[in-house]
Amino acid sequence: MTGSQRLIIATLFALLFLIHVSVLPIQSQERVSVFYAALGGAHAIWNIAKDAGFYKKHGLNVEVVYIASTTLSAAAVLSGHIQVGMVAGIGVINAAASGADLVSVACFVNVLDYELVVQPSVKSAEGLKGKSLGISRFGSVTDVAARAFLSELKLRPGEDVTLRQIGGASERAAAFRRGVVAGFLSSTGSIHLLGEGLPHMVLIRTSDLKNPPPFPWICAVTTKSYLAKTRENVKKVVMALVEATHYFKTRKEDTKKIVGKYFPSASAAYLEDNYTTTTRILEQVPYVTRPGMENLIQEARASNPAIKVTVNDVVDDSIVRELEKQGFIDSLYGKK
Repeated sequence: MTGSQRLIIATLFALLFLIHVSVLPIQSQERVSVFYAALGGAHAIWNIAKDAGFYKKHGLNVEVVYIASTTLSAAAVLSGHIQVGMVAGIGVINAAASGADLVSVACFVNVLDYELVVQPSVKSAEGLKGKSLGISRFGSVTDVAARAFLSELKLRPGEDVTLRQIGGASERAAAFRRGVVAGFLSSTGSIHLLGEGLPHMVLIRTSDLKNPPPFPWICAVTTKSYLAKTRENVKKVVMALVEATHYFKTRKEDTKKIVGKYFPSASAAYLEDNYTTTTRILEQVPYVTRPGMENLIQEARASNPAIKVTVNDVVDDSIVRELEKQGFIDSLYGKK
């Protein structure tokens, strides 16, 4: 064997060693797929956890997917293709009522935060009669919010006002722009995304409700079977999201940059307004609101008395209790 051949072989062995070493950290990380169901606001914590390195910090190799509907998101988790994702309480209850084993393990926003944007010709509740509102899908968070607003306005969905399934936030805004609907459900502050010169007005906001109902909205959800088999992975996802929440609350400009990265059409006015609103409603200790979940179960039973689901069937807050007991959350916020 010549000297040059020995050099080539030695080089190949060195390259193989470097490749082996370089892939070890990736192989040692658990692969998990997660998703979020809307752009902007508190939904950003799923991407903040990725961009700020919190998933990786806790030993996870995470793929973050966007699915623009609570009902579709629930189906994604049940399919097994997604392990943990953002599903509002109503989606978990609907799935459980059908025999599925979805469970909420943490909730980072426990109130609805929407506003009803309408055409300027709609001056009052009376002006909505005979018209239609755009929601994403029936059974979704926007559907629940629309019905809460209509109840406050003394209007009956399906009789006084038609609810139309339009799709995600951008599709609802586009339908509104074309005049397909007289109004649509929009997350607070999103009126800034409608563009300059587009006439509109906000008829009612969540803050206008006399008694804003507790509502498990932006929640981390998985299946009971995955939780039982791979609880540590779920715990790590929740830990990453708790850290992302702290990041959101304490690093305003960095947070706005990440929100803008995944929501490129967001204006500076939207990013500022939405950040201010979201900071107020993000939970430091992300327990699922049990009263809110109970309210949703009672509403579901009103239309289907056969539903036997209880709060304990759809909520498992053992991970949050554990993190709180261990001092993990207090350590982020400087509490002793």
